[in-house]
Amino acid sequence: MTRTHLTTTALAALLGATALGAQAQEVRFMCYSDGNECEVYDDLLNRFEEQNEGVTIEVDTVPYQAILDNLPVQLAAGTAPDMAKVTDLGGLAEYYLDLTPHVDEAYWEENFGNTLDWYRGDRDEGIYGMHSQLTITGPYVNATLFEDAGVEMPGEDATWEDWAQAATEVRDATGVQFAMAMDRSGHRIAGPAISYGAELFDAEGEPILVDEGFEDYVAQFVEWHETGVMAQDVWGGAGGSTMVDAAQEFINGELVFYYSGSWNTGRMEEQIGDFFDWQVVGNPCGPDGVCTGMPGGAGIVGFDQSDNAELVAQIIDFLAQEEIYAEAAARTLNIPAHTGVASEGVEYQDVSEPAAEALNAWGAMVPNLSPTAFAYQGYPNNRAMFNITVERVSQAVVGELTVDEAMQRMREDLDAAMAEMQQ
Repeated sequence: MTRTHLTTTALAALLGATALGAQAQEVRFMCYSDGNECEVYDDLLNRFEEQNEGVTIEVDTVPYQAILDNLPVQLAAGTAPDMAKVTDLGGLAEYYLDLTPHVDEAYWEENFGNTLDWYRGDRDEGIYGMHSQLTITGPYVNATLFEDAGVEMPGEDATWEDWAQAATEVRDATGVQFAMAMDRSGHRIAGPAISYGAELFDAEGEPILVDEGFEDYVAQFVEWHETGVMAQDVWGGAGGSTMVDAAQEFINGELVFYYSGSWNTGRMEEQIGDFFDWQVVGNPCGPDGVCTGMPGGAGIVGFDQSDNAELVAQIIDFLAQEEIYAEAAARTLNIPAHTGVASEGVEYQDVSEPAAEALNAWGAMVPNLSPTAFAYQGYPNNRAMFNITVERVSQAVVGELTVDEAMQRMREDLDAAMAEMQQ
Protein backbone atom coordinates (compact mmCIF):
# COMPACT_ATOMS: atom_id res chain seq x y z
CA MET A 1 0.00 0.00 0.00
CA THR A 2 1.10 3.54 -0.60
CA ARG A 3 1.84 6.02 2.11
CA THR A 4 -1.06 8.16 0.87
CA HIS A 5 -3.55 5.35 1.32
CA LEU A 6 -2.22 4.53 4.76
CA THR A 7 -2.45 8.13 5.85
CA THR A 8 -6.05 8.22 4.65
CA THR A 9 -6.81 5.03 6.56
CA ALA A 10 -5.22 6.44 9.68
CA LEU A 11 -7.26 9.63 9.32
CA ALA A 12 -10.45 7.60 9.02
CA ALA A 13 -9.55 5.74 12.19
CA LEU A 14 -8.91 8.99 14.00
CA LEU A 15 -12.17 10.52 12.83
CA GLY A 16 -14.06 7.45 13.99
CA ALA A 17 -12.38 7.58 17.37
CA THR A 18 -13.11 11.33 17.60
CA ALA A 19 -16.80 10.59 17.52
CA LEU A 20 -16.32 8.04 20.27
CA GLY A 21 -14.32 10.54 22.28
CA ALA A 22 -17.10 13.12 22.47
CA GLN A 23 -17.84 11.76 25.94
CA ALA A 24 -15.12 11.08 28.50
CA GLN A 25 -13.80 7.56 28.10
CA GLU A 26 -10.86 5.90 29.83
CA VAL A 27 -9.00 2.90 28.44
CA ARG A 28 -6.55 0.91 30.54
CA PHE A 29 -3.58 -0.61 28.72
CA MET A 30 -1.49 -3.18 30.64
CA CYS A 31 2.01 -3.09 29.20
CA TYR A 32 5.39 -4.68 29.90
CA SER A 33 8.73 -3.63 28.43
CA ASP A 34 11.75 -5.57 27.22
CA GLY A 35 13.39 -2.19 26.76
CA ASN A 36 11.45 1.06 26.33
CA GLU A 37 8.28 -0.18 24.63
CA CYS A 38 5.78 1.08 27.20
CA GLU A 39 7.42 4.51 27.30
CA VAL A 40 7.22 4.76 23.52
CA TYR A 41 3.61 3.59 23.37
CA ASP A 42 2.66 6.07 26.08
CA ASP A 43 4.11 8.86 23.94
CA LEU A 44 2.40 7.68 20.75
CA LEU A 45 -0.94 7.29 22.51
CA ASN A 46 -0.66 10.81 23.88
CA ARG A 47 -1.04 11.91 20.26
CA PHE A 48 -4.21 9.85 19.97
CA GLU A 49 -5.57 11.54 23.11
CA GLU A 50 -4.75 15.00 21.74
CA GLN A 51 -6.67 14.25 18.57
CA ASN A 52 -9.64 12.68 20.38
CA GLU A 53 -11.18 14.92 23.01
CA GLY A 54 -12.36 13.13 26.13
CA VAL A 55 -10.28 9.98 25.57
CA THR A 56 -7.77 8.99 28.26
CA ILE A 57 -5.45 6.01 27.82
CA GLU A 58 -3.75 4.85 31.01
CA VAL A 59 -0.60 2.87 30.19
CA ASP A 60 0.05 0.69 33.24
CA THR A 61 3.62 -0.63 33.04
CA VAL A 62 3.96 -3.95 34.87
CA PRO A 63 6.65 -6.66 35.19
CA TYR A 64 6.54 -9.37 32.54
CA GLN A 65 5.65 -11.95 35.20
CA ALA A 66 2.43 -10.02 35.85
CA ILE A 67 1.43 -10.55 32.21
CA LEU A 68 2.07 -14.28 32.58
CA ASP A 69 0.55 -14.80 36.04
CA ASN A 70 -1.85 -11.97 36.92
CA LEU A 71 -3.50 -11.15 33.61
CA PRO A 72 -5.03 -14.63 33.05
CA VAL A 73 -6.54 -14.50 36.54
CA GLN A 74 -8.00 -11.04 35.87
CA LEU A 75 -9.44 -12.20 32.56
CA ALA A 76 -11.09 -15.21 34.16
CA ALA A 77 -12.54 -12.98 36.89
CA GLY A 78 -13.76 -10.31 34.46
CA THR A 79 -11.52 -7.63 35.97
CA ALA A 80 -8.93 -7.31 33.21
CA PRO A 81 -7.83 -4.03 31.60
CA ASP A 82 -9.29 -2.98 28.25
CA MET A 83 -6.15 -3.96 26.34
CA ALA A 84 -2.72 -5.41 26.97
CA LYS A 85 0.61 -6.34 25.47
CA VAL A 86 0.80 -10.14 25.59
CA THR A 87 3.06 -13.01 24.55
CA ASP A 88 0.82 -16.04 25.26
CA LEU A 89 -0.91 -15.28 21.99
CA GLY A 90 -2.96 -18.45 21.52
CA GLY A 91 -3.42 -19.25 25.19
CA LEU A 92 -5.48 -16.14 25.90
CA ALA A 93 -7.25 -16.05 22.52
CA GLU A 94 -10.69 -16.83 23.92
CA TYR A 95 -10.72 -13.40 25.59
CA TYR A 96 -9.63 -11.28 22.63
CA LEU A 97 -11.80 -8.62 21.07
CA ASP A 98 -12.51 -9.10 17.37
CA LEU A 99 -11.28 -5.93 15.71
CA THR A 100 -12.70 -6.84 12.30
CA PRO A 101 -15.90 -4.73 12.42
CA HIS A 102 -13.92 -1.60 13.25
CA VAL A 103 -10.85 -1.74 10.96
CA ASP A 104 -9.90 -2.02 7.28
CA GLU A 105 -9.70 -5.79 7.00
CA ALA A 106 -7.83 -5.75 3.67
CA TYR A 107 -5.12 -3.51 5.13
CA TRP A 108 -4.65 -5.81 8.12
CA GLU A 109 -4.55 -8.96 5.99
CA GLU A 110 -1.98 -7.41 3.66
CA ASN A 111 0.33 -6.16 6.40
CA PHE A 112 -0.16 -8.64 9.27
CA GLY A 113 -1.26 -11.75 7.37
CA ASN A 114 1.69 -13.84 8.58
CA THR A 115 0.80 -13.41 12.26
CA LEU A 116 -2.97 -12.96 12.40
CA ASP A 117 -3.52 -16.69 12.81
CA TRP A 118 -1.44 -16.68 16.01
CA TYR A 119 -4.22 -14.70 17.71
CA ARG A 120 -7.23 -16.64 16.48
CA GLY A 121 -7.01 -19.66 18.75
CA ASP A 122 -9.59 -22.16 17.50
CA ARG A 123 -11.17 -19.63 15.11
CA ASP A 124 -10.63 -19.77 11.37
CA GLU A 125 -10.86 -16.04 10.69
CA GLY A 126 -11.05 -12.62 12.30
CA ILE A 127 -8.57 -9.99 13.46
CA TYR A 128 -7.80 -10.39 17.14
CA GLY A 129 -4.45 -8.70 17.70
CA MET A 130 -1.63 -6.58 16.29
CA HIS A 131 1.79 -8.20 16.39
CA SER A 132 3.80 -5.29 17.75
CA GLN A 133 7.24 -6.84 17.75
CA LEU A 134 8.51 -9.87 15.88
CA THR A 135 11.16 -11.66 17.86
CA ILE A 136 13.57 -14.41 16.92
CA THR A 137 15.55 -16.60 19.25
CA GLY A 138 19.27 -16.88 18.63
CA PRO A 139 22.76 -16.28 19.99
CA TYR A 140 24.78 -13.30 21.14
CA VAL A 141 28.55 -13.80 21.23
CA ASN A 142 31.35 -11.84 22.86
CA ALA A 143 33.58 -11.09 19.87
CA THR A 144 36.26 -9.52 22.04
CA LEU A 145 36.74 -12.76 23.95
CA PHE A 146 37.14 -14.68 20.70
CA GLU A 147 39.77 -12.18 19.57
CA ASP A 148 41.60 -12.27 22.90
CA ALA A 149 41.62 -16.07 22.85
CA GLY A 150 42.84 -16.25 19.27
CA VAL A 151 39.96 -18.60 18.41
CA GLU A 152 38.24 -18.27 15.06
CA MET A 153 34.51 -17.72 15.33
CA PRO A 154 32.49 -20.54 13.67
CA GLY A 155 31.05 -19.70 10.28
CA GLU A 156 27.59 -19.43 8.79
CA ASP A 157 26.77 -23.16 8.68
CA ALA A 158 28.34 -24.03 12.03
CA THR A 159 26.64 -26.67 14.15
CA TRP A 160 25.73 -26.55 17.82
CA GLU A 161 28.71 -28.81 18.48
CA ASP A 162 31.01 -26.39 16.62
CA TRP A 163 29.86 -23.51 18.79
CA ALA A 164 30.12 -25.54 22.00
CA GLN A 165 33.70 -26.46 21.19
CA ALA A 166 34.68 -22.93 20.20
CA ALA A 167 33.00 -21.29 23.19
CA THR A 168 34.70 -23.72 25.57
CA GLU A 169 38.10 -22.98 24.01
CA VAL A 170 37.49 -19.25 24.42
CA ARG A 171 36.39 -19.64 28.04
CA ASP A 172 39.45 -21.71 28.90
CA ALA A 173 41.85 -19.37 27.12
CA THR A 174 40.47 -16.16 28.64
CA GLY A 175 39.54 -17.38 32.12
CA VAL A 176 35.95 -16.09 32.02
CA GLN A 177 33.35 -17.97 34.01
CA PHE A 178 30.96 -19.39 31.40
CA ALA A 179 31.21 -20.82 27.89
CA MET A 180 27.50 -21.07 26.98
CA ALA A 181 24.12 -20.30 28.50
CA MET A 182 20.51 -20.43 27.36
CA ASP A 183 17.49 -18.73 28.90
CA ARG A 184 15.48 -21.12 31.06
CA SER A 185 12.49 -21.20 28.77
CA GLY A 186 10.56 -23.82 26.83
CA HIS A 187 10.32 -21.35 23.98
CA ARG A 188 14.09 -20.84 23.86
CA ILE A 189 15.02 -24.53 23.73
CA ALA A 190 12.40 -25.28 21.06
CA GLY A 191 14.39 -23.85 18.13
CA PRO A 192 17.51 -25.91 18.81
CA ALA A 193 15.35 -29.02 19.33
CA ILE A 194 13.66 -28.44 15.95
CA SER A 195 17.13 -28.05 14.42
CA TYR A 196 17.88 -31.54 15.76
CA GLY A 197 14.78 -32.93 14.04
CA ALA A 198 12.00 -32.43 16.60
CA GLU A 199 8.58 -32.33 14.91
CA LEU A 200 6.54 -31.55 18.07
CA PHE A 201 3.28 -32.57 16.30
CA ASP A 202 2.14 -35.76 14.61
CA ALA A 203 0.90 -36.11 11.04
CA GLU A 204 -2.60 -35.03 12.10
CA GLY A 205 -1.29 -31.90 13.80
CA GLU A 206 -1.78 -33.19 17.32
CA PRO A 207 0.92 -32.31 19.86
CA ILE A 208 3.41 -35.00 20.80
CA LEU A 209 6.29 -32.81 22.08
CA VAL A 210 8.74 -35.70 22.56
CA ASP A 211 10.23 -37.55 19.60
CA GLU A 212 13.69 -38.73 18.60
CA GLY A 213 14.91 -35.31 17.51
CA PHE A 214 13.66 -33.63 20.67
CA GLU A 215 15.27 -36.25 22.87
CA ASP A 216 18.55 -36.03 20.97
CA TYR A 217 18.87 -32.32 21.65
CA VAL A 218 17.86 -32.61 25.30
CA ALA A 219 20.43 -35.37 25.81
CA GLN A 220 23.12 -33.12 24.33
CA PHE A 221 21.88 -30.15 26.37
CA VAL A 222 22.04 -32.14 29.61
CA GLU A 223 25.51 -33.45 28.74
CA TRP A 224 26.74 -29.89 28.21
CA HIS A 225 25.55 -29.06 31.72
CA GLU A 226 27.26 -32.11 33.16
CA THR A 227 30.56 -31.22 31.47
CA GLY A 228 30.41 -27.52 32.37
CA VAL A 229 29.88 -26.19 28.85
CA MET A 230 26.51 -24.72 29.83
CA ALA A 231 26.11 -22.44 32.86
CA GLN A 232 24.53 -24.70 35.48
CA ASP A 233 22.60 -22.14 37.52
CA VAL A 234 20.36 -20.88 34.71
CA TRP A 235 18.43 -24.13 34.22
CA GLY A 236 19.43 -25.73 37.51
CA GLY A 237 18.83 -22.81 39.85
CA ALA A 238 15.04 -22.47 39.70
CA GLY A 239 11.96 -24.66 39.92
CA GLY A 240 8.65 -24.94 38.14
CA SER A 241 8.27 -22.92 34.96
CA THR A 242 10.05 -19.79 36.19
CA MET A 243 11.94 -18.03 33.40
CA VAL A 244 15.60 -17.29 34.19
CA ASP A 245 17.94 -15.46 31.82
CA ALA A 246 21.71 -15.04 31.65
CA ALA A 247 21.72 -11.56 30.16
CA GLN A 248 23.61 -9.99 33.05
CA GLU A 249 26.36 -12.60 32.87
CA PHE A 250 26.80 -11.76 29.19
CA ILE A 251 26.68 -8.01 29.83
CA ASN A 252 29.31 -8.40 32.55
CA GLY A 253 31.67 -10.05 30.05
CA GLU A 254 31.69 -13.43 31.82
CA LEU A 255 29.83 -15.41 29.16
CA VAL A 256 31.08 -16.29 25.67
CA PHE A 257 27.87 -17.48 23.93
CA TYR A 258 24.39 -16.49 25.12
CA TYR A 259 21.27 -18.01 23.53
CA SER A 260 18.37 -15.64 24.03
CA GLY A 261 16.61 -13.49 21.45
CA SER A 262 16.21 -10.27 19.53
CA TRP A 263 14.25 -8.52 22.31
CA ASN A 264 17.49 -8.10 24.26
CA THR A 265 19.18 -6.04 21.54
CA GLY A 266 18.26 -2.74 23.17
CA ARG A 267 19.47 -3.96 26.53
CA MET A 268 22.82 -5.01 25.08
CA GLU A 269 23.09 -1.67 23.30
CA GLU A 270 22.41 0.28 26.47
CA GLN A 271 24.30 -1.74 29.08
CA ILE A 272 27.38 -3.03 27.23
CA GLY A 273 28.31 0.20 25.51
CA ASP A 274 31.99 0.05 24.57
CA PHE A 275 32.88 -2.46 27.32
CA PHE A 276 33.41 -5.14 24.65
CA ASP A 277 32.48 -5.98 21.06
CA TRP A 278 29.39 -8.15 20.76
CA GLN A 279 27.63 -9.71 17.78
CA VAL A 280 24.47 -11.56 16.86
CA VAL A 281 25.23 -14.67 14.81
CA GLY A 282 22.98 -17.07 12.93
CA ASN A 283 21.28 -19.96 14.66
CA PRO A 284 23.57 -22.99 14.95
CA CYS A 285 22.61 -25.98 12.81
CA GLY A 286 21.49 -29.45 13.75
CA PRO A 287 22.87 -32.70 12.31
CA ASP A 288 20.82 -32.42 9.10
CA GLY A 289 21.56 -28.77 8.36
CA VAL A 290 18.43 -27.24 9.88
CA CYS A 291 19.40 -23.96 11.53
CA THR A 292 16.30 -22.44 13.10
CA GLY A 293 15.28 -20.37 16.04
CA MET A 294 11.74 -19.69 17.19
CA PRO A 295 9.66 -16.78 15.97
CA GLY A 296 7.57 -15.07 18.55
CA GLY A 297 7.21 -11.75 20.17
CA ALA A 298 4.46 -9.67 21.60
CA GLY A 299 1.20 -8.29 20.40
CA ILE A 300 -1.33 -5.72 21.50
CA VAL A 301 -4.85 -7.05 21.98
CA GLY A 302 -8.16 -5.80 23.22
CA PHE A 303 -10.44 -7.87 25.43
CA ASP A 304 -14.08 -8.58 24.64
CA GLN A 305 -15.10 -7.81 28.23
CA SER A 306 -14.15 -4.15 27.75
CA ASP A 307 -16.93 -1.56 27.97
CA ASN A 308 -15.11 0.47 25.31
CA ALA A 309 -14.74 -2.17 22.60
CA GLU A 310 -15.03 0.11 19.57
CA LEU A 311 -12.63 2.67 21.03
CA VAL A 312 -10.11 -0.05 21.92
CA ALA A 313 -10.26 -1.27 18.31
CA GLN A 314 -9.66 2.26 17.04
CA ILE A 315 -6.65 2.68 19.34
CA ILE A 316 -5.05 -0.56 18.18
CA ASP A 317 -5.79 0.36 14.57
CA PHE A 318 -4.03 3.70 15.15
CA LEU A 319 -0.93 1.84 16.36
CA ALA A 320 -1.12 -0.45 13.32
CA GLN A 321 -0.88 2.35 10.75
CA GLU A 322 2.36 2.27 8.81
CA GLU A 323 3.86 5.58 9.91
CA ILE A 324 3.03 5.02 13.60
CA TYR A 325 4.14 1.38 13.52
CA ALA A 326 7.42 2.29 11.78
CA GLU A 327 8.17 4.95 14.38
CA ALA A 328 7.49 2.51 17.22
CA ALA A 329 9.82 -0.10 15.67
CA ALA A 330 12.55 2.50 15.12
CA ARG A 331 12.38 3.84 18.68
CA THR A 332 12.12 0.46 20.42
CA LEU A 333 14.73 -1.33 18.26
CA ASN A 334 12.33 -4.11 17.31
CA ILE A 335 11.94 -6.21 14.18
CA PRO A 336 8.68 -5.25 12.43
CA ALA A 337 5.93 -7.79 11.85
CA HIS A 338 4.18 -5.26 9.57
CA THR A 339 5.17 -6.32 6.04
CA GLY A 340 4.83 -2.81 4.64
CA VAL A 341 7.20 -1.42 7.24
CA ALA A 342 9.57 -4.36 6.81
CA SER A 343 9.73 -3.90 3.04
CA GLU A 344 10.44 -0.18 3.38
CA GLY A 345 13.10 -0.83 6.01
CA VAL A 346 13.33 0.67 9.47
CA GLU A 347 15.57 3.64 10.18
CA TYR A 348 16.52 2.75 13.73
CA GLN A 349 17.04 5.82 15.87
CA ASP A 350 20.08 6.68 17.98
CA VAL A 351 21.57 3.23 17.59
CA SER A 352 25.21 2.19 17.64
CA GLU A 353 26.87 0.30 14.82
CA PRO A 354 26.86 -3.03 16.78
CA ALA A 355 23.14 -2.70 17.51
CA ALA A 356 22.33 -1.81 13.90
CA GLU A 357 24.32 -4.83 12.71
CA ALA A 358 22.56 -7.01 15.27
CA LEU A 359 19.11 -5.89 14.14
CA ASN A 360 20.02 -6.62 10.52
CA ALA A 361 21.35 -10.03 11.60
CA TRP A 362 18.05 -10.86 13.30
CA GLY A 363 16.17 -9.87 10.17
CA ALA A 364 18.41 -12.11 8.07
CA MET A 365 17.37 -15.13 10.16
CA VAL A 366 13.67 -14.86 9.26
CA PRO A 367 13.93 -16.83 5.96
CA ASN A 368 15.59 -19.75 7.80
CA LEU A 369 12.83 -20.18 10.36
CA SER A 370 11.33 -23.67 10.19
CA PRO A 371 7.62 -24.14 9.39
CA THR A 372 7.52 -26.30 12.53
CA ALA A 373 8.69 -23.31 14.55
CA PHE A 374 5.90 -21.12 13.12
CA ALA A 375 3.35 -23.88 13.82
CA TYR A 376 4.56 -24.26 17.41
CA GLN A 377 4.41 -20.53 18.05
CA GLY A 378 0.86 -20.40 16.71
CA TYR A 379 -0.41 -23.45 18.61
CA PRO A 380 -2.98 -22.26 21.18
CA ASN A 381 -1.77 -24.65 23.90
CA ASN A 382 1.95 -24.10 23.45
CA ARG A 383 2.26 -22.51 26.90
CA ALA A 384 1.52 -25.88 28.52
CA MET A 385 4.15 -27.52 26.31
CA PHE A 386 6.71 -24.82 27.12
CA ASN A 387 6.10 -25.22 30.86
CA ILE A 388 6.33 -29.01 30.72
CA THR A 389 9.61 -28.71 28.84
CA VAL A 390 11.17 -26.34 31.36
CA GLU A 391 10.21 -28.35 34.41
CA ARG A 392 11.28 -31.78 33.16
CA VAL A 393 14.44 -30.72 31.32
CA SER A 394 15.54 -28.83 34.45
CA GLN A 395 15.08 -32.00 36.49
CA ALA A 396 17.31 -33.84 34.03
CA VAL A 397 19.90 -31.04 34.19
CA VAL A 398 20.18 -31.27 38.00
CA GLY A 399 20.12 -35.09 38.02
CA GLU A 400 16.71 -35.63 39.59
CA LEU A 401 15.67 -37.55 36.47
CA THR A 402 17.56 -39.27 33.70
CA VAL A 403 16.90 -38.00 30.20
CA ASP A 404 14.77 -41.10 29.47
CA GLU A 405 12.76 -40.53 32.65
CA ALA A 406 12.31 -36.85 31.82
CA MET A 407 11.02 -37.72 28.35
CA GLN A 408 8.51 -40.20 29.78
CA ARG A 409 7.31 -37.65 32.35
CA MET A 410 6.87 -35.10 29.58
CA ARG A 411 4.70 -37.50 27.60
CA GLU A 412 2.57 -38.14 30.68
CA ASP A 413 2.37 -34.45 31.51
CA LEU A 414 1.26 -33.61 27.98
CA ASP A 415 -1.43 -36.31 28.01
CA ALA A 416 -2.72 -34.96 31.32
CA ALA A 417 -2.68 -31.37 30.11
CA MET A 418 -4.52 -32.21 26.90
CA ALA A 419 -7.13 -34.24 28.78
CA GLU A 420 -7.73 -31.36 31.18
CA MET A 421 -8.14 -28.87 28.32
CA GLN A 422 -10.71 -31.12 26.65
CA GLN A 423 -12.93 -31.28 29.71
